[in-house]
Amino acid sequence: MLRKMISAAAFALVLAAGTQAHAGGGKAKVSVVFDQKLPNVPGKSMKAVMVEYEPGGLSPGHTHPDSAFIYATVLEGAIRSAVNDGPVKTYKAGESFAEFPGDHHSVSANASDTKPARLLAVFVLDTDETELTIDDK
Repeated sequence: MLRKMISAAAFALVLAAGTQAHAGGGKAKVSVVFDQKLPNVPGKSMKAVMVEYEPGGLSPGHTHPDSAFIYATVLEGAIRSAVNDGPVKTYKAGESFAEFPGDHHSVSANASDTKPARLLAVFVLDTDETELTIDDK
């Protein structure tokens, strides 16, 4: 009887630990880290955002303004990403990808449930754009 209770308690502890590891996966934190009008391209700006993913974290499917061209590079960890109807790819620290005007970013997530990940996204877009990301409805 005692052995069954210990086994049940151990099993419950394993389940709770697994749930805790996945519970941390919230929405990514996005911070604007650079915002500059381009002096030689009237009406255009360059903005950069730091996207920080907790273990298991993600960003919902989204688009960006129609004027936005985006260059993204993974700074830490690994990011799973899919744009438009393309396959899901995993980008590791030091790897980069681009998003073109009108693209739909359907998958953007930390590839790890145990380690954080960071991504720097640099936008070139119309200066009057105020929303950089439009989440899917």
